[in-house]
Amino acid sequence: MFLQRSAVAVARRAAISPVLRRSLATSAIQSGSDSSVPSTKIKPLSEIKTMDDLRGPGAAPGTVPTDVEQSTGLERLEILGKMESVDIFDMRPLDASRLGTLDNPIMVRSAGDEQYAGCTGVPADSHEVIWLAMTRERPVERCPECGSVYKMQYLGPAEDPHAHDHGHGHDEHAWEEPKTFADYVKPKYW
Repeated sequence: MFLQRSAVAVARRAAISPVLRRSLATSAIQSGSDSSVPSTKIKPLSEIKTMDDLRGPGAAPGTVPTDVEQSTGLERLEILGKMESVDIFDMRPLDASRLGTLDNPIMVRSAGDEQYAGCTGVPADSHEVIWLAMTRERPVERCPECGSVYKMQYLGPAEDPHAHDHGHGHDEHAWEEPKTFADYVKPKYW
């Protein structure tokens, strides 16, 4: 008898979860919305001038937003470019039909201070991918496997607006690139 009373008391205190997590009225509103109508608030790629232009209009209340409505920043810029058939980030493969030389290197475009390029050899796929890192300070890299030369073409701003050194001479703890044999070869030997 004591056991029956305690079981009844526990059952009264237990939280009962509802069978439906959300009401059916909300689901009917969301499924009844017409998402095929494009929003007129989306700016075309030619009208994007500032970072504020890369904020989406958002979705109407009660609807699920699309990628175009909720994306911001570089993601939004890429989506707007794809809508107008413009490859914003220039994702074409590098020229692998020829061997890059110091006089005629294979150009790699970059908007940042550092760019990685994968060399697969000449002709293409003649060796495994070897990743080469190019920087603004050292824009030329040579593949150690096939000898092809790559050069970074910097397309970004002349100065980094987010640089924290501000020319005060506090950069003595900056990372220093390790010395290689190429650092000791005199230019007259080239």
